[in-house]
Amino acid sequence: MRKTKLYMDTVVDIQVTTERPEEEAEAAIERAFSAFRKVEDACSRFHPDSELMRACRRIGVPVAVGPYLFEPLKFSLELADWTSGVFDPTVGGTMEKFGFNRRYLTGEIGNNPSDDSATYQDIELDKHNRTMRLRKPMVIDLGAVAKGFAIDLAARELSRFERFIVNAGGDLFAGGADGRNNVWNIGIRHPERRDDIIQTVDISNEAICTSGSYERISAAADGVHHIVNPRTKRSPNAWVSCSVVAPYAMLADAFSTAAFLLAQEEALSLLERAELRGVFIMPDLRIVKVGGM
Repeated sequence: MRKTKLYMDTVVDIQVTTERPEEEAEAAIERAFSAFRKVEDACSRFHPDSELMRACRRIGVPVAVGPYLFEPLKFSLELADWTSGVFDPTVGGTMEKFGFNRRYLTGEIGNNPSDDSATYQDIELDKHNRTMRLRKPMVIDLGAVAKGFAIDLAARELSRFERFIVNAGGDLFAGGADGRNNVWNIGIRHPERRDDIIQTVDISNEAICTSGSYERISAAADGVHHIVNPRTKRSPNAWVSCSVVAPYAMLADAFSTAAFLLAQEEALSLLERAELRGVFIMPDLRIVKVGGM
């Protein structure tokens, strides 16, 4: 069984192969899609009425937030601390200035106030009461974790089936084995030729997510794409593509972005410390494999 829907500005494709009843698989697939809707409603910075954007409009006071926002935000702040702020979810204001502020469903342009000096350290999370407090105006961007989080929640709904795959625009979790009872063989897109594959990896009950400079290019500034260093306000160019394999998609999603933001040696060290695997592609198309890939 295979179904596709549009969520989080990407096509979400879900495939299930099972000997269980068809209606059971269909119901689970719908619950999996529902996970994407819940995460988008909570975490989208492109939707003015999302839980995230409502919370961002309240400065200096604790705001209670639900788990679909709190958990990915908490993870983002942990990774920001681990990378000394190179990975920083407060980069949303900079992203908007570079033109990454169009709502994909309506085409409307968002324009939200933000303080250029704000960093992840200006976000306070109370884990006991599950609240967030912003010290400064900012636009929080959870694009590097929210899609992976949604993939993981969807995969949990499908975990009872023998074989399944949740693919959100190339970021995916592959459960079980493929239709030939082998591991899943997943292709990594060629950075320069959209329809070609530059490398394949074998995974089973794992996620793979890719961050690349070729996906979205700024129309407002030369040399800027949708991955921006929060310190320099520019897009790094040590890599053209970083793919990370991890037990969970939120890990793979976040670490692929963090690695892209780092210099080459730092990126490799980050994955080794996290005990993750990766395939990185340099501007001259040389391939660097990490973690025993």
